[in-house]
Order: sequence, then C-alpha cells, then structure tokens
Amino acid sequence: MQLSLILLQAAQTLEELKFLGIKIINPDDYVELLVRFGLNLLVTCFIVVVIYAKTSKRKDFYFTYIAISIVIFLLCFLLESVKIELGFALGLFAIFGIIRYRTDAIPIKEMTYLFVVIAVSVINALANKKISYAELITTNLLIMGGIFILEKILNLRQEISYRIIYEKIENVQADKKDILMEDLKARTGIDIKHFEIERIDFLRDVAYINIFFDINGNQKN
Repeated sequence: MQLSLILLQAAQTLEELKFLGIKIINPDDYVELLVRFGLNLLVTCFIVVVIYAKTSKRKDFYFTYIAISIVIFLLCFLLESVKIELGFALGLFAIFGIIRYRTDAIPIKEMTYLFVVIAVSVINALANKKISYAELITTNLLIMGGIFILEKILNLRQEISYRIIYEKIENVQADKKDILMEDLKARTGIDIKHFEIERIDFLRDVAYINIFFDINGNQKN
C-alpha cells in the first residue's frame, strides 16, 4: 500500500516537472504513444514481411516501407494537436503517393503497398479518443485480411518486362511467333508469358522486343 502511494506521488511529481516550459513526461500520452506505435509497427511488419515478401522478391522496398511507416506515424501522432487532421492526412497521401525515385519508377504494385503503409500509419496515429482500441485493432485486421486475400487466395502475380534487341530478323514474322517465343526463352532462360514487338529496324536488321514474365517465376523449370 505504501509502495503504491510512493509510486503515485513519484509519478505526479515527475509529471509536474518542466524544462523550458515543457513537461518532462506526460504518463498517459507516453503510454498511448508506445501502445499505438507497437500496434502500427506490428501491422506494418506483417504487411511487408509476411504478405509482401512472400509474393515479391523486391527486397529493396522493405526498408522504404517500414521507414516511411515509422516516420509518418510519429509525424501524425505528434502533430495531432495541431488540428489539421483530414487536410494534413490528404496532404501526406498527395505527397508520398506521387513519389518517383530518380533512379527508377516505382511499379504499380509497390506504389499500392506504399499507399497502404501510409494509410495504416495515418489511421493508427490520428484515431481520436472516440475510437476504442477494439475498433482500431479491427480496422487493422480488416486491412491485413483484405491484402492477404488479394495476394494468397486470388494468387495475383506481379508481371515485369525487359526490353531486348533481337538480331534474327527472319523470326520476326506473323507466322513464326512460336519459333520466336522458343528462341527468346532459350536465349534468356526466362519463362516468358508473352512478348510485344516494339519496332523493327531494317537498316540494322534488328528488332526491339519487350518480353513479359512473372517476377516470382522468371526462371525456366
């Protein structure tokens, strides 16, 4: 009993301490920060590591998704009192939703996951006091479940393409599509799903062909 009173007095004393007019700690807000941050990080890691990682070999996006999630969550949570709420959230979507890295454009599927990560972080950070933790957890579960269904049950595949220069111009004919396909597979070692002839250069006797294949099944069996 005495220990409880001592701890309560210590917490009250600590809460009243200030430095340059700012409280050293606000226990309730601090605990809420830790709980929400833990929930958001757990959901983000599940989406990125468990769902996204199983269907994509693009490990270069792991760091991006998790880092953006952490930063967006903390930014929204700490600036919640500014009362910019919906406008602020939409501004974040607008800024990060049109990101194009100078080295490479982000594929559509990766952009979708980026949007999901940002949305989850904003939801977990800006959910007000009227929303219970049960509702917040259910919302996160619905998002994770929806993505899981799209990836696992529908078995959606991510298709990418390469542009190659093909010199056997005699195979680039309407009646030799099968021969051309087999030659492209043999040369590249890729299980090509389909191809498109971009253009033919008769001066150089070459054709520019775009080949398409699944990112998770690009090697021939």
